[in-house]
This record gives sequence, structure tokens and C-alpha cells, in this order.
Amino acid sequence: MLKIRWHGHSCFEITNDVTLVTDPHDGRSIGIHSPNVAGDIILVSHDHYDHNSVKSVEKDGSKIVTDERKRTISNVQINGFESFHDECCGKKRGRNIIFKFICDDITFCHLGDLGHELDEKTIQQIGDIDILFIPIGGTYTIDAEGAWDTINKIKPKIAVPMHYKIEGLSLPIVGVDPFLEKNKYKVLKVGDEIDIEKEEIPKEPEIWVFTL
Repeated sequence: MLKIRWHGHSCFEITNDVTLVTDPHDGRSIGIHSPNVAGDIILVSHDHYDHNSVKSVEKDGSKIVTDERKRTISNVQINGFESFHDECCGKKRGRNIIFKFICDDITFCHLGDLGHELDEKTIQQIGDIDILFIPIGGTYTIDAEGAWDTINKIKPKIAVPMHYKIEGLSLPIVGVDPFLEKNKYKVLKVGDEIDIEKEEIPKEPEIWVFTL
């Protein structure tokens, strides 16, 4: 049984015997609560303050992943793919790593601060995805429309919107509503955490909206 918990913004915790944390922030710098988790594995998609606060979630022995190299840590397979934080090959905001990782036979993909549409080669490299964490808030990343284009290309079983405006967040990005207005799938409001097993992955695509 895997637990998925949202700590706001792009920071998720995926826990079974091992705790993996994505794109940690410190809370205070962006106006929301700090993540309350210590990661065995910490994935950092790019070196911006609202995604790279490793010190907020690390402990003795944490393994920090900041490159695309394929590796296995504590039975978690991790693979990174190069992408960019803007639509001009990183000239404005630099590079971004898309992380694909497999825990308990469930395949996850975290798009970090993806700022452009993905080309066919990258879509093929990403392959089949059970759960996709996708930014939707615009300004610094793809917006609702770009997010739906990406979902329609990757075709995950479950898409989880992230990096959007929530109460307290001090960044000038939009909320979840424009994304949901374009939705045609079943929407689950899952609170801040949910348990999932491979057998429970839906046959038809779903959107999972976490709230803090």
C-alpha cells in the first residue's frame, strides 16, 4: 500500500517502506505551511527556491537526486528526462527535469516546472504512466490548456494537478478552476492524502485534486 500526500505546490510525498519527496519548498518563502516529512529519496526538478529546499525535508542518509541519470535507490527505479522551464529551450528560466519513478509497481511521472509542450521523442521516452503530477498554474509553467495537451499526449491513468494558486500562496499563478473547466474525466477530491495499490489504478482516466 502506497500513501501519496500533498504538501502544497509541487511537493508530494510517496511512502511505502521508503519515503520519496518531490520538489520540496520551505513553506515560509511562498506563504504556505512547510512540508512535514523527511525523505529517504528527494527529487529536485530544478534549482529554484520553491522546488529545491532539500534542507526542509532531509534527514541523515537522504539520497538527493538532481540529474537525469537512471538509478535504483531502495527498490525505487528513477529515470530523468531533460526539459525546460520555458518555451525557449531554457533561455528564460533554465532547465527542468521530468522524473519517472516506479514504487510498488506503480509508475509515476513528475513534470516539475515544465514550461513547454513535449515533443514526440520525450513522450515516447516517458512511456506508460499510472500517476502524472502536472503543473497547471501558468506564468512560470504550462497553463491549463498546455496541461490538457500534455495529459492527452501522455495518457496517464490518473492526472494530479499541481503548482497552482491556493490560499496563502504568494506566487502569481492561477487556481485549479480553469484546468477543471476543460476536464472531461471523473474528478476525485482526495484531501491531502490517499492510499493506493496497483490493483486500484482505474481503467478509465481520472483527475485527482488534492487539497491542504
